[in-house]
Amino acid sequence: MKKILISALAAGIMFAGTCAAASGLSAQDYFEIQQLYARYNNAIDSGDAEGWAATFTPDGVFNTFVGHDALVGFVKTWREKLGGATRKHWNNNLQLTGNSKEASGSVYLMLVDFSTKPPSILATASYADTLIKTKDGWRFTKRTTKGDSAPAAPSAPAAGAPPPK
Repeated sequence: MKKILISALAAGIMFAGTCAAASGLSAQDYFEIQQLYARYNNAIDSGDAEGWAATFTPDGVFNTFVGHDALVGFVKTWREKLGGATRKHWNNNLQLTGNSKEASGSVYLMLVDFSTKPPSILATASYADTLIKTKDGWRFTKRTTKGDSAPAAPSAPAAGAPPPK
């Protein structure tokens, strides 16, 4: 059993390295960018406005918020007025392309409210990201959120029309 687990782990590491190399990013770059996404979510969910803003370049853009001070202000408003203290961000399906200096990323978002019993999904969306590698590591230069919309409800048959088969 131990040999199977070690083999599976080794295969996973090789696969991650192959995927990263195929995208033009090194395995180290890929790992550092994954950690950036984690720091971003942990910072906003804990109310660390400075830490969250630090995941961006000083002139970074999150939707309509531009620059460090606006980013810090966004998190403060999120926590104090928009219920951010009871919400957590969950990301999945990270995709990255780029090279050792710049990258593009996309990831799914699910926003969960833990103040309800059971916890409820408040929203789903996706992020489209632009990143650069700075002297301090990878940072977002721009993040754009696009909310998912519910599919249109099926239309009712016209009066007098036969029911669908």
